[in-house]
Amino acid sequence: MSDVSDTGPVPKPALADVRVLDISNFLAAPLCSMFLADFGADVVKIEQPGRGDEIRYWGHDKDGVGLYYKVVNRGKRSVTADLRTPLGVEIVKRLARDVDVVVENYRPGTLERWGLDYETLSAENPGLILVRVSGFGQTGPNSRRPGFGTLAEAYAGYAHISGHPDGPPLLPAFGLADSTTGLMAAYLTMVALHEQRRTGRGQVVDLAIYETLLTLLGPQVVDYDQLGIVQQRAGSRLPFTAPRNTYRTRDGKWVSMAGSAQSTFERICAALEAPELVQDPRFAENRERLKNAAALDVELQKAIGRFDFSDLQERFLHHQATVAPVNDIAAIFRDEHMAARQNIVALEDAELGGPLRMQNVVGKFSRTPGAIRSTGPRMGEHNREVLVGRLGIDAERLRAAGIRLEPAEDKVANGGQA
Repeated sequence: MSDVSDTGPVPKPALADVRVLDISNFLAAPLCSMFLADFGADVVKIEQPGRGDEIRYWGHDKDGVGLYYKVVNRGKRSVTADLRTPLGVEIVKRLARDVDVVVENYRPGTLERWGLDYETLSAENPGLILVRVSGFGQTGPNSRRPGFGTLAEAYAGYAHISGHPDGPPLLPAFGLADSTTGLMAAYLTMVALHEQRRTGRGQVVDLAIYETLLTLLGPQVVDYDQLGIVQQRAGSRLPFTAPRNTYRTRDGKWVSMAGSAQSTFERICAALEAPELVQDPRFAENRERLKNAAALDVELQKAIGRFDFSDLQERFLHHQATVAPVNDIAAIFRDEHMAARQNIVALEDAELGGPLRMQNVVGKFSRTPGAIRSTGPRMGEHNREVLVGRLGIDAERLRAAGIRLEPAEDKVANGGQA
């Protein structure tokens, strides 16, 4: 049934009937369940008693509360259980009986060692989908190696093409491989759920962290296969279109600009009052521009350097040419368009004692939009609700195992709970 508001019935969230058990840590796999929770999936997250998900200790904290945890684990319920103990294994098995999806990211062989392999988990739930995220996948000669996003960014070929020709390979300044893997894992989960709805059968989704990035890196595979080309570092340039770079305005602001189509390049030149660039045989069409990309950048920088940022934006808008400011996060907070799109949303967080702003759900649905129901929970905040209320485990048995039934109010650095 739909909820009812002042304006009439409100449809249930798109994934309101999907139950997820998240036994993962860190970033890639928890992002998968975050994207599912954003659209209404019921996600129960298992954390190690006393310490919790390691992402509680990543990055910055405020008053001892890890901030990024609040984003990645939004909309989830936190339960503590040690999967290395018989009670922890029992909790996972019992929760897995009536969920659609289990998400994990332990090194291959770990679940099998704990007695939580797919055959065991699916014995009483044949429709179960087990999403397995690991550094190198469940098969292949590297499968048992430890792996994480930074290694994947090098292994998949990203670092080799990132940076300047005379400089070292560069890694991204955020978790690129983990983030893209989280997106792909959520997509693959939805594919498996669609098939599950059709057949009633579950399956294992095996995703290596480097694989999504390998696919997203563009035409490298076909270019090498057919032409023997090995893409090299070229700063901000792309190997298949020019111009594409960042440029500095007269008043010291930076803009990003690309001419991916001939008409786009011509509009850029019109906006810059530089029609001679279109007539120059070196820049007349895309393949010639690729050969002469460095010279083109010099000419474009000269032209852009004649205008202040605000004037440049007005000119580009008038000519329907493509340009965007190089924003830092402070500029993003001030951006009127992002505000209108509600790309950043404020939520109340009891642990932080006030509102917390974070990136909103990605994408706009006309009828069943996603929504962030809550920020990341305190460690074990839902132990009583899930372990006692849902599973019926005796409270004293849980306490004897060191599982607290109420989240602690005291905090430790980055952890959010003692």
